[in-house]
Amino acid sequence: MARRSGFGAAVTALAVTAAAGVTALAWGSLVERKLYTLRRVSAPVLPPGSQPLRVLHLSDLHMAPWQRDKQDWVRSLAALKPDLIVDTGDNLGHAAGQEGIERAFEPLRGIPGVFVHGSNDYYGPQAKNPLKYFAGPSKKNASTAPRLDNAALTAYFDSLGWVNLNNAAGSIDVKGTHLEFFGVNDPHIGFDRVEAIPGALDELRENDPYSEDATWPEDAPRDERRTVTIGVTHSPYRRVLDAFVTYGAAMIFAGHTHGGQVCVPGFGALVTNCDIPRKQVKGLSIWRHAFRSAFLNVSAGLGTSIYAPVRFACRPEATLVTLTPSA
Repeated sequence: MARRSGFGAAVTALAVTAAAGVTALAWGSLVERKLYTLRRVSAPVLPPGSQPLRVLHLSDLHMAPWQRDKQDWVRSLAALKPDLIVDTGDNLGHAAGQEGIERAFEPLRGIPGVFVHGSNDYYGPQAKNPLKYFAGPSKKNASTAPRLDNAALTAYFDSLGWVNLNNAAGSIDVKGTHLEFFGVNDPHIGFDRVEAIPGALDELRENDPYSEDATWPEDAPRDERRTVTIGVTHSPYRRVLDAFVTYGAAMIFAGHTHGGQVCVPGFGALVTNCDIPRKQVKGLSIWRHAFRSAFLNVSAGLGTSIYAPVRFACRPEATLVTLTPSA
């Protein structure tokens, strides 16, 4: 009888575990991946006396044309009236994904913005064994992955007036603050050119004068002007974040990780899909390197691959980051 009781208990435990797994999968694939959430944080990075700036950080939409609920939710974010938009890539998730992106982003037209690309803005999604993510960062097979129309996506962002930061630098004046940006193309597929940042910044500073309505005298030292430097990347690899801090970024925006996508409550992300520490896989944190530091906001993103449509304990998100004056 003891053996039968033990066997029965084991069968019951297996049944409960299987039921819990099925329930979790159903929740993650049918419910949670559509629970779009706005996260609000603030970072004191602006020069003293600056007006606060509201930055809408969008990332990893992995848009397919039929995802109207996601498109409608992004459209609703225009009501926040952000001062700036930062898009950290992986906007496309289907060969016709730009249709959904244009529908989602059109209400944001007229708002200043900057963008970089992710690997999924060049290559379409492929069916993969999800267990491979536990073996290390994912890899794109450029020889078999469908090519997406990256040029059309870039042209659309250009039409919005957004600044292209793929291995480039640029600047925007917002509410009396001179925002100086630099960024890289996606490090996850080796498209980044971190070594080009110093030259791009030098060229920017030589040829891009401060706004004409600046209240600071022309001969004021650079560090006394209302200027803040911001780094933008899709994938938050350590070598890129270290370089950004070295080159003077006070704030860094990134995406790519999906926040782990499938997390364990109380433990967090199981994987990061890059080499960033798990504790910094999403949200606002401090990135330190060589006695310097910068605020780092990693977005958990709004989408998933159409071949892995599940999120668990990691809701899809956009972030409203309020930049405030430092003490």
